[in-house]
Amino acid sequence: MAVHRVVALVLPPQSTFELACAAEVFGVRRPGLPVRYEFEVCAEHPGRTPTLAGYDMAVTAGLTALDAADTVVIPGWQRPDTPASPAVVRALRLAHRRGTRIVAICSGTFLLAQAGLLDHRRATTHWRMAAELAARFPYVRVDPDTLYVDHGDVATSAGTAAGIDLCLHLVRADQGAAYAAQVARHMVMPPHREGGQLQYAAPPPADHPPGSLAPVLDWVTERLHEPLSADDLASRAGLSVRTLARRFAGQLGVSPGQWLLGKRIAAAQALLEETDLPVEAIAARVGLSSATNLRRRFHRALRTTPTAYRRAFRGGEPSPP
Repeated sequence: MAVHRVVALVLPPQSTFELACAAEVFGVRRPGLPVRYEFEVCAEHPGRTPTLAGYDMAVTAGLTALDAADTVVIPGWQRPDTPASPAVVRALRLAHRRGTRIVAICSGTFLLAQAGLLDHRRATTHWRMAAELAARFPYVRVDPDTLYVDHGDVATSAGTAAGIDLCLHLVRADQGAAYAAQVARHMVMPPHREGGQLQYAAPPPADHPPGSLAPVLDWVTERLHEPLSADDLASRAGLSVRTLARRFAGQLGVSPGQWLLGKRIAAAQALLEETDLPVEAIAARVGLSSATNLRRRFHRALRTTPTAYRRAFRGGEPSPP
């Protein structure tokens, strides 16, 4: 079987973790495993490349290294709000036209978007940057709740450890599930993680302008255990249901029902992380009536189960049913 050549294009200041994700999967030779990949690092300007960790890397290869690559990896980009180098953009476009697979880890998605490789296609990045990506590149269909997206010729991942998930996925696609499982086992990693990235995201703080819905939102937050409805919220706010819906859409971008469900799910997440309460008790506390309803809503919102979510934050300890 031909060796697959992977080239990581580093961009100063380079994140050492994102680069290490690719290097660990594609660049490490492991006892008992046949060598299926060659790994190289290049930069637009070879020489000393600064990193976020406070030390410089010595990169000897330039952009011509991309000419022989089967896969090009962009291991993050710390300046996504600035225009990319025309030389880098041109090199990526040429590589893509030659049939090279282009892969972005975390903020590297912004570089692929600037190069036009994601237009009218689904993509992801770190959940904190998803809104910015969608706003700056309206032709990109941003999915903020997935660990990675692979189109075959172009692939993107969410932040940090999701880069490993994507790299292992690419090994499965290239070399088969058995080979990928052995690589993951050597790394003491699961071959595949469940769920999307929003299960790990902290909900952003609300930022309500003066005279907004803040009073009713605070009132609801203290009563999540009650069977509240949109009618209850409208009555508390002294508004019609239709006017309340317009206010929610204008100030929060969601319907009253969506906001309320999101608060219930967030409360359930906190209880799963911080308590040993069984799922049935948590469902009652957050106003979702039953364990069955909580599991259904939780899976729809976060693409994982309450038990799996609790396990992820408890280091594999047994969970109450």
